[in-house]
Amino acid sequence: MPMFVTVLKRQEVVLNERHPKHFESTLQNLDVKTDGEIIFSKLRLRKGKMDIGDAQYLSELRIVLMGHKLAGKSSTGNSILGREEFDLKRSAHCVRRHGEVADRHITVIEAPGWWMNEPVEESPELLKQEILLSVSLSPPGPHTLLLIIRVDIGFKENERKVLQGHLDLLGERVWSHTIVLFTHGDSLLDTSIEQHIESEGEDLQWLLDKCGNRYLVLNNQNRSDDTQIKQLLEKIEETVAQNNGFHFEIDRKILQEIEERRRAEEKRAEERTNRMKKQRNNIRSQMSDAQHLSELRIVLMGYRAAGKSSTGNSILGREEFDSKRSAQCVRRHGEVADRHITVIEAPGWWRSYTVEDSSELLKQEIVLSVSLCPPGPHAVLLIIRVDTRFKEINRKSVQGHMDLLGERVWSNTIVLFTCGDSLLDTSIEQHIESEGQDLQWLLDKCGNRYHVLNNQKRSDDTQIKELLEKIEETVAQNNGCHFEINRKLLQEIKERRRAEEERAEERMKRMKKQRENIRSQMSK
Repeated sequence: MPMFVTVLKRQEVVLNERHPKHFESTLQNLDVKTDGEIIFSKLRLRKGKMDIGDAQYLSELRIVLMGHKLAGKSSTGNSILGREEFDLKRSAHCVRRHGEVADRHITVIEAPGWWMNEPVEESPELLKQEILLSVSLSPPGPHTLLLIIRVDIGFKENERKVLQGHLDLLGERVWSHTIVLFTHGDSLLDTSIEQHIESEGEDLQWLLDKCGNRYLVLNNQNRSDDTQIKQLLEKIEETVAQNNGFHFEIDRKILQEIEERRRAEEKRAEERTNRMKKQRNNIRSQMSDAQHLSELRIVLMGYRAAGKSSTGNSILGREEFDSKRSAQCVRRHGEVADRHITVIEAPGWWRSYTVEDSSELLKQEIVLSVSLCPPGPHAVLLIIRVDTRFKEINRKSVQGHMDLLGERVWSNTIVLFTCGDSLLDTSIEQHIESEGQDLQWLLDKCGNRYHVLNNQKRSDDTQIKELLEKIEETVAQNNGCHFEINRKLLQEIKERRRAEEERAEERMKRMKKQRENIRSQMSK
């Protein structure tokens, strides 16, 4: 071992409290990063031990589990309670469970998780509300919040920002009650958690410092080892002691506002459901059997990665559309529920781009899409992912691109929500009302016509059958007419496209001739 590293180690105690940043900088400058990580892991371990106060035994403990999806929250809850209390299937709502563990009455609340790489601004409003409500489900408040982090996945700046944004919903004070709980502890093997923390870099270290260096590793595969749960409960008692015996409590005014908003949203959701049912019943009562359509022509429209290709495959019941993006419209046919179905997939736009930012070729394809199933589509399915926010910028983007087809297109449009499995136990109406005025504007613009599709459940043909019925109802609302774009506009687009293709071919020939001339001169 180099002598200067030995000297640095001798200075460990002094540098621990006084100049940890200078100590780290010195090690980096000396290019002994590995040795420095080992030293800092010891300092972190020692600091954690030194921070332990005189913890008081608590006969009751209230715990909230928080973290991203698939972090291991449900498994952690089951490990704490020593039995299968939490379903590993996701829930859109908080789940509360109780148990007796190590002579303590334990209440565990599992809050729904966020996507690991999506900032808080992109999370649905319902999720953010549930995070806030989670700390109110174990009155008077949780003793600790366990922030679940997978130890076998990298933790970089983006993950840190996402996590910080979601926890900050609860206010700055929550950090003093938070313990970082690393799951998948078995993946560490013979590496200490302190070595892992120091090797991961500044973002994970920032998180540990933000939580007062409170952390623990849990191996959910080894539930027979009750010492790790005993250690966790003791760590929670120490956290309470560090907070002078107090639990965490959210601002009551914020909580009251959330609860009032939730009640209002649920009331509006019920009203929207009733309106939709009444609207459908009225249409069906006016429709005769003769209005059952033996042919349906459908255009799929939406932003990129919304699920258009998967939707087309779900409608046709087989893999007809390639999930790889295409710059041009794709047309496919099939026989579904005694109907001949034609599906056109239009290329998508970037989700947050205005129509002015989209390329001319894309805008032309959107206009041409409705001409590829003559005499015109019975319905335009506007594809929206249900698992991401729909904000003003997204509404303006959708509106701008749809308006390329003219105002009449809205009367033939149905909003189709994909990723329906992410709703779990939440109704689509609750989601619509909680998301706010931009999504509600879109539904109103489309005459309150909407449908939810779970593309992961293609074997469930009832969702496709219901979708086709809604398309027939849309046609009935339009007096049996399909959508047809202004012929003059379509003619202009086609003429412009032909002229552009001719110029493109001429440019290609010029380029080839130019290269041939250059190559011939180079060979002389």
